[in-house]
Amino acid sequence: MYQIDNVLRDYAWGSTTAIAALLGRPESGGPEAELWIGAHPDSPSVARVPEDGSATTPLDALISRDPEHFLGADSVARFGPRLPFLAKILAAAQPLSLQVHPSLEQARAGFARENAAGLAPEAPNRNYRDDNHKPEMILALTPFEALCGFRPAARTVEILRHVAAAFDSVDGGAPALIDGLLGDLQSADESTGLRKAFERLISGGQSVADATALVVAALRSGAPVAPYEAELNTVVSLNEKYPGDPGVLISLLLNRISLAPGEAVYLPAGNVHAYLHGLGVEVMASSDNVLRGGLTPKFVDVPELLRTVDFQPVAVPMLAAERTVLDQELFRPPFAEFQLQRIELSPDAGPVPLAQSGAAVVIVVAGNIYLDSPKGDLQLARGGSAFLAAAEAPVNVHPVAGSTEPALAFAVTTGL
Repeated sequence: MYQIDNVLRDYAWGSTTAIAALLGRPESGGPEAELWIGAHPDSPSVARVPEDGSATTPLDALISRDPEHFLGADSVARFGPRLPFLAKILAAAQPLSLQVHPSLEQARAGFARENAAGLAPEAPNRNYRDDNHKPEMILALTPFEALCGFRPAARTVEILRHVAAAFDSVDGGAPALIDGLLGDLQSADESTGLRKAFERLISGGQSVADATALVVAALRSGAPVAPYEAELNTVVSLNEKYPGDPGVLISLLLNRISLAPGEAVYLPAGNVHAYLHGLGVEVMASSDNVLRGGLTPKFVDVPELLRTVDFQPVAVPMLAAERTVLDQELFRPPFAEFQLQRIELSPDAGPVPLAQSGAAVVIVVAGNIYLDSPKGDLQLARGGSAFLAAAEAPVNVHPVAGSTEPALAFAVTTGL
């Protein structure tokens, strides 16, 4: 077992307080958006290695010494000699970009194509920074707001008609863009209609910016928003941050969701989404491939985005927890790369088996825990985290003797 130190990413949308408060440490004074827990080469965790005299080693370098020992033969055979997942603590104080992640086939082809074109790894117009897909899930630790996948077109038609009605008393009526979107969405084929509406917004340029300004002005002037408060208030708030951005009205095509603490969603390839606000545990395949579609000053490759988006309407992809034998929660999305275990221990609890298939990482967010296996042990306090080699299994999680407060930890391993 290896205690690890993780990398904090200071993206501008991050909260200045949430991660520090969760982990019980001082604030850095700047935005703290994501804490990366894993071996992604861009920001690998650093392992404290007792066999090296307690020297520190990047986790990806440690794994490369003996992939089968650290990852397990099944993981290496399926995913290659790399940790197949990346865990994060994500704290959004402002909306993230509207984005989509490619399928595995799209990622491999896109990465090879951009390499052949000579694009530098950090080029601002690069879409594919690695050859992996990035399915993901997020478990809310606080109330969590997001946009997630296309809602049924009929529901969006209702909302747009409501918006158009707000202009009934205004000279000139509703912007022509609204009528165009209504026409798109009432096409015979629902996914085709959603694609047309999305293309109209993502490619509309100044006409979309002008229409957005008119819609927001109408909403701010006291136009009724009920029963669509969440959707229409989101339009207003997004426009405050990104005025005239196509993503402001694209938000009306998407499911607007509010997760309570303990609820989770999963996001497959092609799902257009944006996290708006909240703190959560995010887990994904180990990739940094993101195609942006709005709410960002960064590069947006519209043709590649349109090739990647899945335009089928979806219900909100909620992920219910399974209950383990000792009543712990296990979140198993339909992806082989990862699963997430929530481990809650009272001070007098007995040991809880760690759900482990291959390598695992653990992070403690309350109290103290003791990890125990036939090959070693490790105690972790609040804010501490560990990497567990596949060869360590089986591992049990105990409360620390003498503890007076409950402990809460999260563990990620593969879904094999």
